[in-house]
Amino acid sequence: MSPRAASRLETLGFEQVCDYVAGKADWGSAGLPLDGANGSETRAGPYVRTGVPTCWPAERLHDVCDKLDESGWDTCFVVDDHRVVLGRLGRSAIRGRVDVSAEEAMTPGPSTIRPSARLEAIVERMHRQKLSNLPVTTSDGRLVGLLTLRDAEHSLQQLGG
Repeated sequence: MSPRAASRLETLGFEQVCDYVAGKADWGSAGLPLDGANGSETRAGPYVRTGVPTCWPAERLHDVCDKLDESGWDTCFVVDDHRVVLGRLGRSAIRGRVDVSAEEAMTPGPSTIRPSARLEAIVERMHRQKLSNLPVTTSDGRLVGLLTLRDAEHSLQQLGG
């Protein structure tokens, strides 16, 4: 909201008024609820798998692979202390199980989407680029989770799209 609107609400007696400077687009990118015809249910956010494995850059790849074997996942995101995505360990790195750090084995800076990305457009992109999943991050790069093509398609069907 604008500073003028925030000031007006304060004059009306509202005690906790926030001036959200980043705007509506950033609000949705943070995975916060959106209303209307293109509300949250038409976006990627609600359909993201949040339990995706993560590791630190200095972790040894073979240790990460052992954890992945137990979890059933075939990917892992290399993150910093704030869960900012630095890279991704894909199937080939995991199969190789070389004695290197996760940072050395990762694909740096993977392509990501925001929770506010329109589900229909993301499904089209995934088909066009032959992707089975996409990492979802906030606008500041923090990992939200993973959107799978299967989940996205199923959700679109449920929405009648």
